[in-house]
This record gives sequence, structure tokens and C-alpha cells, in this order.
Amino acid sequence: MPAAGGFDKGNGKGYPGKLTPFVTVTCIVAAMGGLIFGYDIGISGGVTSMPSFLKRFFPSVYRKQQANSSTNQYCQYNSETLTLFTSSLYLAALLSSLVASSVTRKFGRKKSMLFGGVLFFAGALINGFAQGVWMLIVGRLLLGFGIGFANQSYRGALNIGFQLSITIGILIANVLNYFFAKIKGGWGWRLSLGGAMVPALIITIGSLVLPDTPNSMIERGQRDEAREKLRKIRGVNDVDEEFNDLVAASEASKQVEHPWGNLLKRKYRPHLTMAILIPFFQQLTGINVIMFYAPVLFNTIGFGNDASLMSAVITGLVNACATLVSIYGVDKWGRRSLFLEGGTQMLICQAIVAACIGAKFGVDGNPGELPKWYAVVVVLFICLYVAAFAWSWGPLGWLVPSEIFPLEIRSAAQSVNVSVNMAFTFVVAQIFLNMLCHLKFGLFIFFAFFVLVMSIFIFFFLPETNGIPIEEMGQVWKNHWFWSRYVGEDDFVSNGGVELQKGSNAINNV
Repeated sequence: MPAAGGFDKGNGKGYPGKLTPFVTVTCIVAAMGGLIFGYDIGISGGVTSMPSFLKRFFPSVYRKQQANSSTNQYCQYNSETLTLFTSSLYLAALLSSLVASSVTRKFGRKKSMLFGGVLFFAGALINGFAQGVWMLIVGRLLLGFGIGFANQSYRGALNIGFQLSITIGILIANVLNYFFAKIKGGWGWRLSLGGAMVPALIITIGSLVLPDTPNSMIERGQRDEAREKLRKIRGVNDVDEEFNDLVAASEASKQVEHPWGNLLKRKYRPHLTMAILIPFFQQLTGINVIMFYAPVLFNTIGFGNDASLMSAVITGLVNACATLVSIYGVDKWGRRSLFLEGGTQMLICQAIVAACIGAKFGVDGNPGELPKWYAVVVVLFICLYVAAFAWSWGPLGWLVPSEIFPLEIRSAAQSVNVSVNMAFTFVVAQIFLNMLCHLKFGLFIFFAFFVLVMSIFIFFFLPETNGIPIEEMGQVWKNHWFWSRYVGEDDFVSNGGVELQKGSNAINNV
């Protein structure tokens, strides 16, 4: 969020203003969007490792878990229905993200935020009072639809700050799972699932209290109201320059015809490639195996229920702290350096974890007694892996695409980026337990292979975007050894891209 005293848009241009209550409350509501996203990611793995939850909804998995002394540990959680409980959220998020932008443009962010908050609350309520698997899945679907609308409402916040909110949500979920699992009677999972109602209520109430954004008002022709609202938001009367930039951005956006057709043009080949491959590789790092199923994974490799939940808390804490490293260093060290360092560290850690698990579990999945020091080594390298992702591919997977899409293709390219991300999040979540059963410790080698491929891709094909204005990205592509064959001297991004960046950045987060 902008600091008090002025608003620097990242393009060398500042607008007068100060930190107002409106901005503060909006920051809190926006943080709830990321928080609930992370909470939903972290909560599912915790409850699926609780015996009382499994006994009620997935008895076949429960029986295999109880017979773990004679069961192949790799396969004890293998259940398509169990993975559907987790992955259904991301399928719904994918579907809703395809229509959320149209709804937001027509009705405004305020109503889109309200709709997302209501869906969040309904999904958490149904999950908390679930009596059957169908209620669990319906609840997760509603949560997913809410995420789709929340991501659209906070599209300007899909950066490192939003990623930090997600990691905090994951950490909170892991901590609550640990303590709720200790409740006598085995009903703590209801509190874990229903806990999402708290941030959902904040989003819903916030949407009722907060007025619509000036950006949204301008898009719907309410310019006088938008100017007055901008004065209240910034806390100053002199908002003419920022308001004019917002209007120019809105007008430029309306003049863009056929963004999907533009995206397919030869000169936008590098942009389309990044919009597809960066989110694709981000999901095939294997991070969601850890974040979705951390307690299940730790339980599988020999930890008890309490120990597996505590290990998930540790990885969640590492995840949040390492994201702060990215916030500190992303502009200081550059995007490519973080990408490559993170990829190298993840590759090494995955190779070591695969070797450790393979040496102890073999292919039959019966390790016997797992020494404490051995478990500590596994957790240590998983934490190092999580840290590498959290300061590289996690935040940069959202940040870098947002820095390279000019006006002519921005809406289409961002839609592709989000859709690919959600689609492969769903795929990885759905097939992970089945892959673990069949590939065994080789699953970590599988993800390590993609980490190697994506690091090579970044090294050869992604130019540094740190500190480069959008109007100068055309020259960057033109000078690149590979992309220069697609981008010519006459293909540089027009000034319209600059105007949209000014206008959208001016108010995206408020």
C-alpha cells in the first residue's frame, strides 16, 4: 500500500495524499481476501489428517491409517474423493474467475466484493456443519467461487503483499489445526473448517461499509462522484492530476478492441509465453504438495498426528517469514536472481528429501520406526524448500507477469495467467495422492525435474524486469537473443500502456 504523505506509482510520478481511515480499512478488507485464500489452502491438509474427520467422512482411508503398521505408507491416503474435497475449491475458483471480471465491470467492485464475501461465508458455514461428503464438497465449491470474485475485486493487490496475506492465512490455519485436533470428542475439525467465517464476515461487512472505488465509478460513467470520492480517499483537495490519469486510463481501456486477438499476434509471443509458462511452472514446483497436504505428507513419512500438524506449523511459519525476504530483496536483487537462486535451492532440497525418503521407505512404504533425527533432517530440508519458493516463485509468479503486459493485451493476458494458475492448482491437488501412491519417493524427483526445466527457462528466456517501465519493455524484448525474432522496431508498446498503468496503479489497492 502507498505510504502516508504521497503516492508513488512506480513510474516516477507521485500523487499528493495521506493515509486516511478509508485506505486503512480497505487494506484490512483486502488482506482478508488473501488471508482466507491462504486459510483455505492450509486448512484442508490439517483436517484430512485428523482421525475423527477421516472416520466420519472417509472411513476407507481411516482404516488404512489405523493399520499403518502393515500398510504401504505411500498409499494410505490415496482416495479420489478425499482429493476432490481439496481440489474442488480451485476448480470453482477457475470457473468463477472467468466471469468475475464482467460482473465487476457491470456492477462495480463493491458488489463483487459483497458477493464474494457471502459465498465465502456460506461455504465455511456448510463445511463447519457438514454431515456428509457432499456438503464438504459443496462448501469448498462455494469457497472457490468466493476466491474467484475476491481475486477480481483485489486484482491490483495480486502482488507480493497479497502473497504475504496468503502465507499468513496458511500459518493461521496450521496453528488452529494443531490446537483444534486436541479437542476431546474429535469435533475440532468443525472449528477448523468453520473458522473461515471470521474473515468472510469482515469481507462482507467491509463491502457494505466501504463505498465503491473511484476507478469503478469512472468505468460506469459516474465521474463527478468519482472525483469527490478520490478527495475523501486521499484526504486532500488536489486530486486533479490523479483523477485525469484515471479517466485517461479508463478511456484508453475502452478503446482497446479484441484483446484476445491482440494476444495472439506475433509481436506478443513473449507475453503469451510468460502468461502460460510462469503459472504452469509455479504449480509444478510441487509447493502445493506441501501447502495442501503438509500434515498428510508428514504423517505419511512417519510422523504421528500431533507431530505432523506441528511440522505443518513450522513450514507455515517459514513460508510467511521467507515472503518477507522477497519483499525486502525483490527490487534490491532483481527478479531473475531470485528466480534462479530459489530454483537451485528447491532442486537441491527435493533431491535430498527424495533420497532420505527413498532410503528409509524403499518402494514398499514400510519404514518401521523412524528415528527422531531422521525426521528432523526431512523437515529441515522441506523448510529450506518452502523458504526458497516463498522468496522466489511464490510472489514472483504473480509480480513478473503484471510488469510485462501492455494495455493492448493486459485483460486477456491476466485472464490467461490466472486461469492457467488455477487450472494446474486443481490438477496437482487432485492427482497428488494418487501420484504419491504410484511414484512413491520418485514424486519428489518428478517435481525436481520441472524445477530444473523452469530454472533453465528463466535463465535463457526471461529478461530482467526490475525497474523497467512498461513503455520500455518493448526495447527489452527487441534486444533479447530469442524474442527479438518476434518483436521488431515498429512493435514497441504504445503510450496507451503507460496511461493504463498510471490509472490502474493509482487506485487499484483502494
